[in-house]
Amino acid sequence: MRLLLAACLLGLACAGTAAASEEHPTAAELESELVCPVCDSTLDTSNAEIARRMKVRIRERIAAGATKSEIKAEFVEQFGERVLAEPPKRGFDLLAWVLPLVGGALALVAVATVARGWRRAGAAAEAQPTDVPLDPGLERRLDDELDRYE
Repeated sequence: MRLLLAACLLGLACAGTAAASEEHPTAAELESELVCPVCDSTLDTSNAEIARRMKVRIRERIAAGATKSEIKAEFVEQFGERVLAEPPKRGFDLLAWVLPLVGGALALVAVATVARGWRRAGAAAEAQPTDVPLDPGLERRLDDELDRYE
């Protein structure tokens, strides 16, 4: 019960932070979420002329009281969705979010299957008798070979 209560309180605390970010975004936050249309790197790492103009526009819009969504929508309208650093979670772009999860799940299944096979092979090897008597001639030859190396 306490764990559930702690999880709910944490969720409420995070929701407040997210809402504050939406209403009062920072330039650094938006610059890391938007991509330069010329060099395809985020604005915070780009020095292209258009990236510098976009940074100035972001600061102007923040000073005017625009929300994060409004600023992003303005850039999407001007440059298209390729200006967003992370793809939208809908349509074909949903694959960018789902495919890594599916790949990770498949990798876990593959590792579990291989581990199960190794465990079964180990159990089968333990079940086989290891004290198989050697032919007396082979045993004598083995002893002679071992004596030569000692």
